[in-house]
Amino acid sequence: MSKIKVAITLLFNAWVVMSCNNNTNYSNNSATKNMENNVNQTSTLVPDRKGFIDTIDGKPTDLFILKNNQGLTLAITNYGGRFVSLLVHDKDGKLRDVVVGFNSVADYVNSTEAYFGATIGRFGNRIANSQFSLDGKEYKLFTNNGPNTLHGGKKGYQAVVWDAHQLNDSTLELTYLSKDGEEGFPGNLNVKVTYGLTDNNEVTMNYEATTDKKTIVNLTNHAFFNLNGEGSGTVNNHLLQINADQFTPVDSTLIPTGKLEPVAGTPFDFTKLTAIGSRLDTASNTQLKYGNGYDHNFVLKGNNGSIKHAATAIGDQSGIVMDVYTQEPGIQFYGGNFMQSKNTFKGGSKDDFRTAFCLETQHFPDAPNQPTFPSTILNPGQTYKTSSIYKFSVRNQ
Repeated sequence: MSKIKVAITLLFNAWVVMSCNNNTNYSNNSATKNMENNVNQTSTLVPDRKGFIDTIDGKPTDLFILKNNQGLTLAITNYGGRFVSLLVHDKDGKLRDVVVGFNSVADYVNSTEAYFGATIGRFGNRIANSQFSLDGKEYKLFTNNGPNTLHGGKKGYQAVVWDAHQLNDSTLELTYLSKDGEEGFPGNLNVKVTYGLTDNNEVTMNYEATTDKKTIVNLTNHAFFNLNGEGSGTVNNHLLQINADQFTPVDSTLIPTGKLEPVAGTPFDFTKLTAIGSRLDTASNTQLKYGNGYDHNFVLKGNNGSIKHAATAIGDQSGIVMDVYTQEPGIQFYGGNFMQSKNTFKGGSKDDFRTAFCLETQHFPDAPNQPTFPSTILNPGQTYKTSSIYKFSVRNQ
């Protein structure tokens, strides 16, 4: 009987091992299938590189794909240093493209909106009356926004071809020499922007610049986001929180008055999560009239030069959460108020009114003409360095 019991025990153990192995194989097959589905979905959402292989001003353009180990995928073209697409998992594990963009360099060149996804410089935002002074010398810039200069002038960094070096699967380095006198700005400015992805689902943006002549610098990224996915409709139901008790009110040409005003009791109070469009019908608010909605700089709390939390946006349908961190003293919230349905995005939708928003980390608009604002002056021998982060997660409820 003991031999029979031993034999039965051996057979039972063998059956358990075989069952475990079968379960393991089934699990691995399921994981492999899910991985393949993600890969297939990614390949259908990422734009075709062919549309980005071109030549502009004698320099080659291309499309560069960055990935992390979580499936976050960022496509960047060196024409304008633009974010073309950004794939992020939603609350159901589905990939959504949360950055609006086009299928080709030609589409960007011909767009009626110059700044979709672009790296912005030499000076992000507006400069009043297209001029500023340094050491008593006046510099006249190109006027491209009413009486003012916007985002570097007629041909800002959004319209140049950057030299691109993909350092690894998750890092792209872009460099550009902005020559002395370009768009009226003084000094040969050597600019380096490094875009990267971390395995914590962060898009990192590290900016550096040096000059051979005293100048002004204010670099940022102008990605247009819809956290429900490109083509999903209005962003007015997104929730937004901005870590700012003050903002910089503007005149009718969207130039700051120089004052810092409290957001409390105004439609600009985003100190708690609030639907973007919930107060846009405040007809009596002059600031909203001037900007046709939100197009304002917020004064971030804790301005000590360290990386700090600046803002949170949440897609109401997708549950995708975007947290913004920055060393910058301000952030421009733009609600897509000047989108006019004149351009067709890569997924086939139009750039309809308020179907994307921007959160641009920055120094304050018109800082060169506003002595009380944080300085944007860069001297020879100094290095301009600043970092910002877009971090993505999901909220299930």
